[in-house]
Amino acid sequence: MPFSQQPVQQPAEEKPDASPTLMGDYTVKKDISEMSLAFVGAGKMAQAMAKGFLAAGVVKADHITATAPSCRSQPTLEDIGCQFTHNNKEAVENSDIIFLSVKPHILPGVLQEIAPVVTKRHLMVSVAAGVPLQFLEEKLPPKSRVMRVMPNTPCVVRQGASVYVPGSHVEKEDSEIIKSLLSSLGYCSESNEGMISAVTGLAGSGPAYMIQKRGFCSDTYKDPVYVAIGLGGMGQAYAFTAIDALADGGVKMGLPRELSIKLAAQTLLGASKMVLETGKHPMQLKDDVCSPGGTTIYAIHKLESGGFRNLLIDAVEGACLRAEAIAKKAK
Repeated sequence: MPFSQQPVQQPAEEKPDASPTLMGDYTVKKDISEMSLAFVGAGKMAQAMAKGFLAAGVVKADHITATAPSCRSQPTLEDIGCQFTHNNKEAVENSDIIFLSVKPHILPGVLQEIAPVVTKRHLMVSVAAGVPLQFLEEKLPPKSRVMRVMPNTPCVVRQGASVYVPGSHVEKEDSEIIKSLLSSLGYCSESNEGMISAVTGLAGSGPAYMIQKRGFCSDTYKDPVYVAIGLGGMGQAYAFTAIDALADGGVKMGLPRELSIKLAAQTLLGASKMVLETGKHPMQLKDDVCSPGGTTIYAIHKLESGGFRNLLIDAVEGACLRAEAIAKKAK
C-alpha cells in the first residue's frame, strides 16, 4: 500500500507491510528475502551459511555475494547461484548485511579496507572467533550497526547451533533480522558477549568433536549382531554421555545449563546430519572445521591427548564383548 493511502493511525494488531522502515537517516528493509547479503571471506563457514540460507529459501541466490582473494571457493559459490568477487569494498557497498567471515588475524586489515564505504545502511555481522564488539566498533565508522555471531558448520544442513550478540548501536529490528536468518539454519539464541567464548568451545568447534571418532575393526567378532549391539545398540548411551559432558563444559565456562544442553544436543544432531547427508568422510568434515591455528584444532589436540577416539572404540568393543558373554551364558 503506498504511503499516501495509509491511514494516519494503523490498528495495533495490524501486521506491518514489507515497505521500508525509516531508522534515523537510513532505511531498513523488513522483507528479508529482498535483502542483499555479502560474505567478506568465502571459507567453509561462509559457504555453509550461504547454502543453508538458500536451502531455507530465506534469501535469493543472486542476492548473495562472497569475496575472497583467491578463486578457490569461486566454483562452489557460483554453482549455487551466488556472486563472487575479489573486491571487498564493492561487495559491501552493494549489500545490506555484511558477514565478516575472514579469520581473526585477517580481520583488522579487512576492517581498515572497508571502513570508508560502511554507512548506516549496513548491518555488520562478525563471525570471527575472539574478536570483541568494542574492537569492531572502534575500527568502523561511529555508530556502526555491529553484531557478533557464533554459528557452526551444520548450518549447511539447517541443523546449526548459533548465538548472536548485538552491539551498542544495533536496533531491535536488526536483532530480529539476524534471529530470523539464523533460525532458518537451526537453533539460535541471543546471548551476551561474556558467554560467546564458551559457545565457541561448545558449539562453534563442537561438530569436530562429534565426528572425531572412527569405527573399529569388526573382523575379530564372528557374529555381526554383537558388533551391531556394541556400535548401534549402545550408541544412544554414548551420545547422551557426550551431550552431558559437552554441556558440563559449557557450564564450567559460564553458560546456563539449559543453553548448554540445547547447544550440545543440537551440535550432535547437526554433525550427524552432515555425515549422513553430505557423503563426506567424517575426518574430512573435521578437517573442514579446523582452521590453521584456530580454536577447533586446539580442542582436537586436547581430545587426542586424552585418547578420545580410543575410548570410543573401547566402549564399542566392550559392549560387543559383553553381549557375546551374555549369549554364551544363555546357551
